[in-house]
Amino acid sequence: MAGNGRFRAWEGTVMSTAGPNPWRVLGVLCIANFLVLLDTTIVNTAVPDLMTRLDVGIGEILWILNGYLLALASLLVFFGRLGDLAGPRRLFVLGLAVFTLASALCGLADDPAWLIAARVAQGIGAAILSPQAFVLIAAIFPPARRGAAFGLFTAVAGIAAISGPTLGGLLVTEFGWQSVFLLNVPVGLAGIVLALRVVPDARTGRPHRFDVVGVLLVTAGLVGVVYGLIEKAGTVEGFAVAIVALTAFVLWERGRKDPLIPLGLYRDRGYRIATVLTGATAFSIAGFLLVFVLLTQNLLGMSPLMSGVAALPWTLALSAVAPVAGRLADRFGGRWLLVGGLALYAAGVAATALLPDETSTAAVFLAPLIAVGVGQGLAIAPATTEALRAIPPDTVGAASGVLNTARHVGSALGAAVSGVLFQAGLADGELAAARTTFLVLAVVLAAAALLAVRIPARTTESHRPSTESVAV
Repeated sequence: MAGNGRFRAWEGTVMSTAGPNPWRVLGVLCIANFLVLLDTTIVNTAVPDLMTRLDVGIGEILWILNGYLLALASLLVFFGRLGDLAGPRRLFVLGLAVFTLASALCGLADDPAWLIAARVAQGIGAAILSPQAFVLIAAIFPPARRGAAFGLFTAVAGIAAISGPTLGGLLVTEFGWQSVFLLNVPVGLAGIVLALRVVPDARTGRPHRFDVVGVLLVTAGLVGVVYGLIEKAGTVEGFAVAIVALTAFVLWERGRKDPLIPLGLYRDRGYRIATVLTGATAFSIAGFLLVFVLLTQNLLGMSPLMSGVAALPWTLALSAVAPVAGRLADRFGGRWLLVGGLALYAAGVAATALLPDETSTAAVFLAPLIAVGVGQGLAIAPATTEALRAIPPDTVGAASGVLNTARHVGSALGAAVSGVLFQAGLADGELAAARTTFLVLAVVLAAAALLAVRIPARTTESHRPSTESVAV
């Protein structure tokens, strides 16, 4: 039975007694992660149908799109720490149940207020389950295999994030806007059943005290940041709240014996840099996807479905390379994979800026999007591996929560900044606006590649498998 064994990372293998197969567990985690990340992009394709069927304006549409992200990005640290306390399996199942129920409520909504509330509930469910996946992967895979596991997990995540336009276009065309939400229900229910059967009750065995004040301060700070990004009227107020709350949070957490976010995490240079690289990569993905959809649909006249089909080389390249990069990170470390991947990613984005003209077809994007996908595949999994490589097991939940928060806040910032840049450049035409935005994203990625050089090289000690045991 799941949960009755004990895993120990020893000499590069996972030894278990009546424990679950770690690759089956990873499969269940990938199902849930696929749904969470799919819902960050798939709903965009339903916007015209939503506006017509529910008779809503752009303000309500923005909250339908971003209410999910607001809840998800703001609560990740909280639920990451709560997973350390209550057990990641329990919260993973709870989060998937909340997400699935909220998806059904989204599909049944008949007015915008209902839909916005259900989208926020979806985001809460996603925030509950997302950080638990990193804890479970770190618990059931030894260091020598963790990179491969994160690579596969990342490949599925990448497919989910960038297949939203293709899958969403098909569903909305055939079944209407409700289908993008109702799709989650049968898959989510299957995931709950599988999680109860195969996911272990991984625990570090170390008790924690719950930091209520820290939870309130960091949540208020993150809500202020994300709200300021997605609600123009609230930008100044949102960022002011964020600055005050996050400053107070850092002061509160200093010197606490059991902090919500152990500030000692940032003494590890690999974790610091990998967190920044994770945010920068997410920034570029969100911005690139937004402007790519606008470019292909508005300027080149592609349908939502054909725009998604044009992005398939990106999806396929990413899904093929990410597992390989994970295994290479296990053997050689992630520094040069990150440097090369981010540089190739930057080159692909720059080529996407410079090659198309007003008469281009999908074929012109083939080589640039392959470069983008390969670059992302080389970079994303090693960033996660390097971030969590030296993190003690009892703080993996908090560390993964911060890492996920960097990813989702980076996505929100990337979409917001790219939208502003694109709109500002429209006076010179849509193609010029797209080129300017893409080139800014390429500069961000080039800077990230230079920063990746500072990732610590793997030492002889870091090649040795950990003898840390985790009860499951």
